Amino acid sequence: MEVVDVDLSDRTYPIYIGSGLLDKPELLQKHVKGKNVLVVTNTTVAPLYLEKVVGLLKANGSKINVESVILPDGEKYKDMGTLMKVFDKAVETRMDRRCTFVALGGGVIGDMCGFAAAAFLRGVNFIQIPTTLMAQVDSSVGGKTGVNHPLGKNLIGAFYQPQCVVIDTDTLSTLPERELCSGIAEVVKYGLIRDAKFFEWQEENMDKLLARDPDALAYAIKRSCENKAEVVSLDEKEAGLRATLNLGHTFGHAIETGIGYGGWLHGEAVAAGTVMAADLSFRLGWIDASLQSRILNLLKRAKVPVAPPSTMTIEKFQNIMAVDKKVVDGDLRLILLKGELGNCVFTSAYDTKALEETLHSFCPS
Repeated sequence: MEVVDVDLSDRTYPIYIGSGLLDKPELLQKHVKGKNVLVVTNTTVAPLYLEKVVGLLKANGSKINVESVILPDGEKYKDMGTLMKVFDKAVETRMDRRCTFVALGGGVIGDMCGFAAAAFLRGVNFIQIPTTLMAQVDSSVGGKTGVNHPLGKNLIGAFYQPQCVVIDTDTLSTLPERELCSGIAEVVKYGLIRDAKFFEWQEENMDKLLARDPDALAYAIKRSCENKAEVVSLDEKEAGLRATLNLGHTFGHAIETGIGYGGWLHGEAVAAGTVMAADLSFRLGWIDASLQSRILNLLKRAKVPVAPPSTMTIEKFQNIMAVDKKVVDGDLRLILLKGELGNCVFTSAYDTKALEETLHSFCPS
């Protein structure tokens, strides 16, 4: 087992990474503060792992009372109406201020459970058990929680850190290939924005990741978590540095919102958004053609989209991006690549004509 710490002073917490962690009851139990636990999961994950996690919490004669709520699966259910089901169950089962919420699932479940924990009784403990590669390398770490609004993704939420993150890499054995590829798109991001050696490792090991080689996946998860933990430790609430983790996300979130939540997986939209961000960076003269080509080739090998769907018009992109969380005083700030591999900037100081050219090159008129 590997342990990566997210250093937040008195709120520092561990990320446990390894095989067979859902067979270690003491790992989970030591992070449960009170006697009541609410496990939040979905209709896909519940048949696979809910019974096992409930058994872990109750193992070795523990006196933990475990309740569960099973939500519908999918990004289209990441909304206030579905969130209320978590609050309903918490109130009905008399969860108290010492209770712990456990997020068992992918990014949607982690985001919603975390937001519910932040709001219920003005804040209760929660634990992340991510079961998708996307959640393991990105969304379960760092305390971003929330739900979508019909006009924009993740516009309602809170920064709220978990007690711990338990990543059992064995859960990836049940992950559909499309979900695996979606998660790899987020792995690629870390190499582009801050870890050139990691990007080069991915170029050498992409086939192993797609083949679910255990050692390759474990390394990719660990290195991604190390990168994210370091960034979150330096900038928990996204004053600047943490925003760089959103490379490709402004375009990607626009795609998800524009085609309807759940039409594309998050990583698929981010992959296309990353190619668009690289295109804009090249048009600005900030990266060279060879780096742009390497990005495109690696994402193609990862079997994710490298362009938005044909239904995304220029007008759709512009309207949705105008309400992006990174807009300040009317200026859209973007994460763009600049310089050698592993370097980026978070800025509104770019030529908007270049942005228009990028949109024109990817979208129907």
